[in-house]
Amino acid sequence: MGCGSSKPEQPTTASSVPPSVGGPSAQGGATGDNSVSRNIDADLEQDKQAEEGKIKMLLLGAGESGKSTIFKQMRLLYGTERSDDDLRMYGVVARSNIVVAVRKLCTHLRNLGLEEELDRESRENEELEEGDHSGMTCRQAYDELMAYLVDNTATAAAQAAEENGEKKDWVGQSPRAGLAANNDAKQFLAHHEAIRILWQSNTMKQVWAKRSAVNIIDSHKEYLNDIPRIASPDYKPSTQDVLIARVRTTQVVMERYRIDGIDFEMYDVGGQRSERRKWIDCFDQVTAVIFVAALSEYDQTLAEAKRTNRMVEALELFRSVCNNRAFSNTSIMLFLNKKDIFAEKILYSDIAAQRPFCDYSGPTKDFDHGVLYFIQKFKDCLIDDEFNDSFIHVTCATDTNNMEFVLDSTRTIIMTDVSVANFLAFLLCQPAFVH
Repeated sequence: MGCGSSKPEQPTTASSVPPSVGGPSAQGGATGDNSVSRNIDADLEQDKQAEEGKIKMLLLGAGESGKSTIFKQMRLLYGTERSDDDLRMYGVVARSNIVVAVRKLCTHLRNLGLEEELDRESRENEELEEGDHSGMTCRQAYDELMAYLVDNTATAAAQAAEENGEKKDWVGQSPRAGLAANNDAKQFLAHHEAIRILWQSNTMKQVWAKRSAVNIIDSHKEYLNDIPRIASPDYKPSTQDVLIARVRTTQVVMERYRIDGIDFEMYDVGGQRSERRKWIDCFDQVTAVIFVAALSEYDQTLAEAKRTNRMVEALELFRSVCNNRAFSNTSIMLFLNKKDIFAEKILYSDIAAQRPFCDYSGPTKDFDHGVLYFIQKFKDCLIDDEFNDSFIHVTCATDTNNMEFVLDSTRTIIMTDVSVANFLAFLLCQPAFVH
């Protein structure tokens, strides 16, 4: 039983002792073993110090708040360049994102009862000869997109002709993007002219103004404004294209950076409710949490829970993170993101008109008052602690200049907190002074 030998022990004599057990040769072996042991101990101590000196940053927040965009900004500012394989994947994703947005917009147009408005606009453009140079009206574009992208009523012959018309381009297909995204990207290339024409219509502008009801990614307006470039056979995603590309995070993603001699690890996690059970795996020895909430989502509901306001969800999530014992000694930064979209949205979507925020008493259409109102809402989530204003940043994650300033400021605060914590730990280890 146990670790002992199962054979009976044999008596030994001096003559039968192997050289490795006694005598001068054994001493040399012991010295060598000790040297190896010391080297292993030194390596372990070095690894321990490196681990203790590492800054572990965790991005938390609800889904679609902008966490992954901040994660991508860190790589842009401090990491390596994207490979062509990366860019092809993001090219497929960008085209797929457009198709996903167009499906929602076309369905929303129909649900809003604006098809007759689209007919009227098409007739007026034909009468005034202001139609598109392609000869397609906005109503014809809409019908094409509904048939192929929404209702799937296009005939088999038409679909076959579409597939036979495919052309090679730089982006091509990307297995990393997934089957659904690749299929959507193919649909985009087949119907990009119809998408461009419908997007330029006045009717679609009305639909876009009411997009909060169907949870469209606001920044994808940039894609929709640049359809010819993205449809080009020579299309290669720009830095901005990569930043605004929406890929749902379904696993914990980590990247390492060395900044000014300090090792940083940043973790990105999925924000949807179904992904949050994975968060607990990242809570160990976290140096700082960056909690991301989208300012612009005060009038939107969750994709996974249509009756739950997105800002309410973010506030409750922030409350649970701030008051979690796992983060009792952790710096927590609050990034109120998407300030650019918030500034645009408050011009036509009143904060006080949203039931959870009917207590807002500031001026309508006022950016500063709106931001201060939500900052106080987040501060109210704290039970025992005051939240230092220097730990709060109003951000636009797709603006690299803004994020460079914010992330540099955040890094300085984190390093200051770490230095203070290390100094206090050093003092606690010292013997008490005797007077």
